[in-house]
Formats: sequence, C-alpha cells, structure tokens
Amino acid sequence: MPRSLRLVALALPLLLAGGAPAQTFQGLDSPPQQPKKTKPKPSTTSSTTKPASATQTSGQQGQGLGLDLTTPAPPPAKTDLPMPPPPPSKKGTAPTTTFEALDVSGRTADRQRLEAANASFQRGEYDKAALAAWELMNDPKMAPLQLESQYLLGKTLYRMGQYHSSLGEFSQILARGQDTRFFSKSLEWLFFISHKTVNESVILDEVARYANAQWPERYQDEFHYLLARYFFVRGRALDTVEQKGEAAKSFEETRKLTAQIPKSDRFYAQAKYLEGLTWIRDRNAPRALEAMKEVVRVTRPASDRSAADAKIADATRDLAFIQLARIHYGARQNRYALYYYGKIERGKPDWLEALFESSWADYRIGQYEQALGNLITLSSPFFRDEYFPEALILKAVIYYENCRYAESTAIVQEFERRYKPVYDALDDLTRKNMEAADDYAVLAEIQRKNRTAKKTGQAPDLILERVLKLALSDKDLKNTNDSIIELENELDGMKTHPSLNNTELARNLQDILKKQRTALIQKAGLMAKAKLEQEQAELRTLLANGERIKFETTTKEKEFLEEQLQAGGRRAIIKKYKYSVAVNDDQLYWPFQGEFWRDELGTYQYTLTKGCIERKTGNASVSDASAPTPK
Repeated sequence: MPRSLRLVALALPLLLAGGAPAQTFQGLDSPPQQPKKTKPKPSTTSSTTKPASATQTSGQQGQGLGLDLTTPAPPPAKTDLPMPPPPPSKKGTAPTTTFEALDVSGRTADRQRLEAANASFQRGEYDKAALAAWELMNDPKMAPLQLESQYLLGKTLYRMGQYHSSLGEFSQILARGQDTRFFSKSLEWLFFISHKTVNESVILDEVARYANAQWPERYQDEFHYLLARYFFVRGRALDTVEQKGEAAKSFEETRKLTAQIPKSDRFYAQAKYLEGLTWIRDRNAPRALEAMKEVVRVTRPASDRSAADAKIADATRDLAFIQLARIHYGARQNRYALYYYGKIERGKPDWLEALFESSWADYRIGQYEQALGNLITLSSPFFRDEYFPEALILKAVIYYENCRYAESTAIVQEFERRYKPVYDALDDLTRKNMEAADDYAVLAEIQRKNRTAKKTGQAPDLILERVLKLALSDKDLKNTNDSIIELENELDGMKTHPSLNNTELARNLQDILKKQRTALIQKAGLMAKAKLEQEQAELRTLLANGERIKFETTTKEKEFLEEQLQAGGRRAIIKKYKYSVAVNDDQLYWPFQGEFWRDELGTYQYTLTKGCIERKTGNASVSDASAPTPK
C-alpha cells in the first residue's frame, strides 16, 4: 500500500492496493505468541513510559491485477453431472480416493493397463503411476481411456506435490466441457489445489471461467467467495485503468455473491470483509462501518473453531479493525480511530501499520509525546527493513509545531538523504519503456542479488532493497511473486524424481510449468510497473512536503529573529516545558538510553522538554494530514 499520509487534503481511505493492505486476504498465516517480560522499577528518571509488564505477540493477505478485463465467456450449457467424491476430512488435505480391487479377469488388455496404473497410485508409487498414465494418454490405441488416464495423472501429480502441474491437467479436462465424464470431479480438485498452493489466486481464473457450471453443493459457499474475490480483483484492475463504470459493475457483482454466503459458513467473515471494501471504494462510510463491525462480531474467539479456522478468523478480525480505524480517521473522528488502532495487538502482521497510522491520529489531537514514542518503535533495529518514509515527515512536522525549527530542518534533511536516492532509482526504472516481463525481471534480479549477498555474509544494496520492499508491499504483487517462486520450486523439484528424468512426461510438465510461469510473470510485471509508478508519485509528494516544511521553518525563524531585534534581544523563541515522570499505577517509568528491547516496543512516550511559549502555535499551514491510505 502506498502509505501516503500527505500533509494536505483529507480523503476517505480506499483499500485499492494491497493488502493489505490490499489487502486482502493473505497474511493470515502467523499465529500469535505471547512472551512476557517485566522490568524492575528504576530509580532514575527519563523520557519514556512503558507498562509495568508488557505482553508481546509475534506474527506476520492475494490476487493478481493482470487479469483479463473482459467479461468471462460463459461455458457450455448445464448438464446433469455425476455425484463428486467425498470431501476431504479437513482443509488442505487430499481427498479420499477409493478404487476397486485389482481384478483383471474378463477385462481387455487396455483396461488392465489402466487398472495397473491405478494400483500403483494406491500403493503410493506415484512416479510409476504418472509414467503409466502418461503412456496411456499418448497411445493412439488407448483413445477411449485417454480422459480417465489424464484424470489419474492429475491426481498423481497432486500427490507428488506438483500442484501447478496438476492444475494444468485438470484445466485441460475442464476445457472439454461440462458433458465430460470427469468435469464435476475436476472442479473439486480446483479447491484441493487452492488449499495447497501459497495462495488461492492461481485458480480464480478457472473459477470465473466456469462460473455458470453446476458446482458441487458442498463447495457452493467457497465457490461464491472465490468468485466474489475474482470480481473484486477485476474491479480494482478496471479502476486502475480508469474504467470506473465497468469497475462499479464488478464491485456490485462482488456484493451479490457475498450476500449468498450464509452467516453460519466459515467463509462468511471473509466475504463480509470483501463487501466492506467495496463500500469503502464507493465512499459509503455507514455501510462500510456496518460491514466491518459485522466482521468483528462474527470473529470473536470461539472454542468450536479448528486451529486453522481460528487463525483465519483472528487475522480477518484485525483487518476489520484496521479498516474501522481508517474510516473514522477519514471522518476526522480521531479518538475513535485510536480506539480501533489500539485493538491490533503488538507483534501481529498489521501492528506496525496500525502503530504508524495511529501516530497521525495522536498528532491531530495534540498527543505529540505519544506520536513521537510510536516513531521511536518504528526506528528500532528490529524494523530496519520496514518502509515508513512518512514517519520522518511526521516527526519533522511535530518539531515544527513546537517551534523546534533547527531539529525540524535536520529531520527533513535526513529524510532527503535516505529517500532521494530511492526516488531517483524509481525514476530510472519507470522511465524505461520496458515490457511487463522486463519490469518483473528487474525485481527478480534484485531478489537474486539480495539472496546472494546474504549467503556470502555481505550487506544487500540498501537502495535496491528499499525498491524491492516498495514493490512487494503490494500484497497482490507479493502473492503473484510467491506463486512464481513456488512454480520455480516445482520445476526444481522434478529433480527429486529420478525415474522421471529425461522422459517425455518430464519434458511435457516442464513446458507446462514454463508457460504458467510466463503468464504469471506477465501479470507480475504489470503490477510491478503500476506499483513502482505509484510509489514514485508518493515519494515525489513527500519530498515536496519536506521542501515545504523547510520553507515554513525558515520563514518562522526569520520572523522570530526580527522580533528579537525589535525587542533588543529579549524576545524568547522557546521555553522549557514543565513535565512530570509520574505514571499510572499499572505502569512504571523506565529510562530510554538508546537500547531497544522487544518487550518495550510500542510503549514509548517521548517527553518534549521545550518548545513554543504558546503550546498551540497555530502553524496550520503544515499541520494537516490526509487519511492513511489502505495498503
């Protein structure tokens, strides 16, 4: 997400880039932990405040933007389909497959060969089963059994961990039409594959392609949710290319699909969250608030949830809290925003984002010490690789508000020293009229260089590292990048099956994976280019705001100097503030001496010891900030 917190016009936040915030629906994989640390009461005084005991949780949302923007072509007409096999016993597990006992009596030699391949599959001899199925598929004499052999090959590849290769086989079966014998069962395998891959976006196109098919009843709700995600991502892509009318139709379709998911279903909360995002996009704050509050209500901790479902519910709940805070911030209801930001527990995937955005709300209501304390956490070595350029701008503004002009100017200079090279690097990249694949190749090369540097014990190039962090802060792009890496690992994984080496099957699978990789790279390239251009524009705005702060600072210093001259040097610019080290009963005062401890993160308060004689200076020209832009 572009974390653009401009010092100008206020706007309702739109979650149009990810994941988040575009968020979206990944980043749900990190279960919270709760180590606890308590420090003894010190006898010295200082300028930081922390709770007496701090509980820390630690932890760490997927679609592609390069989708076909045309309306998906309807598949052939519905036909009656055979009943699908039983569902898997739990999410992410392979389906139970049953076979008849191997009895070759009274059967043709062709059927015996297929039964022998099935027997190998049952025994777990997947390499042997895959080779046998491949031979049957490509034997002209076995044409009547070709489809069944391909279905067996798709299942075998799944069991071998070759999920993208398996998807390729089932996609070919589905392309034969709804009257195909294994059509319904192949639809089910799409769900099984989506539960195993790093994200579900790899099957969204297939789900949309067969939207009018007769989906298995027990997967109807998951189908509606995945199709809603497809239309939501499609709507965002249309928004990006300024096709607002078509985008509005996609978002309306998203709401229609999410409305079909019952409250008792495990996908209800995620569907309701999607609905809320569409209302945010349409700037309908009341309906967006109600949707997000409903997410919070239905994701309360419950003992009857499985561990996997509890993790998803908890992560979706945090995403809803973030959106509630942003909606209130956009409406200038800053204390409501702080309430919801505070609901994100320390160490969770969205905690740093919430901590940073809450700093702007603290600043708006004059809680400068808390805002600066939050920025101390963001500057800690634990988060050195995180990307929050606006943090320095906010810090400079707070010092400006308190007439600490020298410090404000120094902070802006530090911002320019750190991020002007990043802007220049982005400018060089975006000026090149490269193909989409070349745009992604740039990011892939940065990743490769960073991995090599880490392996050799060298420090990665900081500027290139920041460019990469910028690009992958878009959750859609990150998910697509993860899928590309997963696909490349599958290609490398073929080496772990020596019996397949130098076989026609292996060469065919490699060709299929390379074609899928090319398509994913094309999508990732388009997203990377859009994201880097967006971040370049954000940095341009921040650099301009920095120049504005320096201009305003110089103007104020000139005014105070003139007043001092007129007063014969007796005019004071700043004075010492009165402050106390007293804290609440459930807190103790702990001096900050430049050391960072994990159990202290998020608890700092920076004490301003001096500033303007009039605490509220009225420097309104640089004191506003736009709403946090959803990630």
